[in-house]
Amino acid sequence: MSFWSKMSMSRKIVVMMCVGIAAGVYWGPAVTAVKPVGDLFLRLLKMLIVPLVFFTLVAGVTSMESPDSLKKIGGFIVAFYLLSSLVFAAVGTAVALALRPGRGAEGVLGSVVKEVTVGTYSAIDTILNWIPENPVASMANMNMIQVIFFALITGVALLHLKDRVPVAIAFFRNMADVMIKITEFVMGFAPYGIGALVACVAGTIGGKMMTAIAKFFVADYAAVLVGMFVVYPLALKIWNVPALRFFKHVAPAMLVAATTTSSAATLPMEMNIAEEKLGLDESVYGFSLPLGNTMNMNGMAAAFGVIAVFAFDIFGVEITPLRLVQTVLLGLMLAVGAAGVKGAGIVMSAVFFESLGLPLGLVPILAAIWPVIDIPHTTGNVTGDMVGTMAACAKFGKVDWNVFNADT
Repeated sequence: MSFWSKMSMSRKIVVMMCVGIAAGVYWGPAVTAVKPVGDLFLRLLKMLIVPLVFFTLVAGVTSMESPDSLKKIGGFIVAFYLLSSLVFAAVGTAVALALRPGRGAEGVLGSVVKEVTVGTYSAIDTILNWIPENPVASMANMNMIQVIFFALITGVALLHLKDRVPVAIAFFRNMADVMIKITEFVMGFAPYGIGALVACVAGTIGGKMMTAIAKFFVADYAAVLVGMFVVYPLALKIWNVPALRFFKHVAPAMLVAATTTSSAATLPMEMNIAEEKLGLDESVYGFSLPLGNTMNMNGMAAAFGVIAVFAFDIFGVEITPLRLVQTVLLGLMLAVGAAGVKGAGIVMSAVFFESLGLPLGLVPILAAIWPVIDIPHTTGNVTGDMVGTMAACAKFGKVDWNVFNADT
C-alpha cells in the first residue's frame, strides 16, 4: 500500500469518492452501515471549528507590522484585499441566484425549520446579534459570527499593544500552528470519512442530488471566472494598468496555482514575476504577496456565495435580502480567516454552515468535489494577490514601466 501513502490528499479523496459512489449505487440503502465512519469525520470537523477560527484569525491580525504601518501602502493593500473579497462574495451569490443550482433537489437532505425567520429581524438587531455578550458562551454554542467578531477585536487589541504583549502574541500564533497541525491530522482521515458519507448519499438520494451537484459545479466555476475576467480587469483599469499584458505576465503563476491548488506553493513564482516581469518595487510586493497569501481568498469568497444559495435551496430555507447580506459578509470574514492548509475549504465550509444555522449534510458532498472546484478558487486567490500588488504599486509610483512593457 506504499502507493496509497504516497498519493496526494486530493487524489485520495477522489478515489474514495468514486469508491463511495460505486458502493452506494451497488448496495443502495444498505450502504448506510458505514455511516458511523462519516459521522466520526463530521464530529472531528465540529471539534476543530471554534478553536481553529479563533486562533488563526487572531494570529492573522497580529501578523501585521503595526497600526501605523498600514496607514499608507499597507492600508491600501488591506482595503483592496477586503473589498475584492467582498465583491467576489457578492458575485458568487449573484451567479448562484441566477443559476439556482439547488433547485429541483429541495429536501433531499432534509429541511431546516426556523422558529423565527430572518425576515422578522431588523437589520440593526441582526448586526447587534453579531456582537457577543459572553464570548465564552458564543464559543460553547458555536455562534461563529460572534466568535469571529471577538477574534478580530482581540487581534486588533494585541496589535496595538504589540511591544508590550509579545508573550500573548506568541501564544496565539503558536496555538494557530497547533490548530493547523490538528487540522492536518483530521484531514488525513478525510478520504475515508468522505468516502463513507458519499456512499450513503449515493445509496439514498438518487439522481436529483447528482443533477444539483452538476449545476453547482457550473455555478462555482462561472462565479470565479466572472470575478477573474470582469472584476480584476476593471480594477486594473482604475490605475491604468493594461489588463491583457498583466495577465500575460502572471499566466505562469496562475498555471502553477491551478495545477497545485496551493497558494503557498505559488508564492515564490509570484514574487519572481512581480520583480522580473511586472517591474514592481520589492518594498511593496515583499509585504503584499505574503499577506495576500494568508488573507486574500477571493476565489473562496465567491465559492461561499454559491455554496450558501445552493444550501438554502437544498434545505428549503427562504432566501431573503437580509440573509443574502449576511451571506456576503460572512463569506468575506471566513475567506479572510481561512487557514492555509490542504482541505481548509472543507473545514471552513463546515464553519460556514454552522454560522448560517444549517446542517452539515452538504459537507461530504462538497468535500468529494473539492479537489476539482479548488482549481478556480486557488487561481482566483493568487491572481487577486497579484492584482492588488500591481494596483498598489501603480497608485504609489512603485512600477518600473520599462520592465512591465518589455516583450520578454
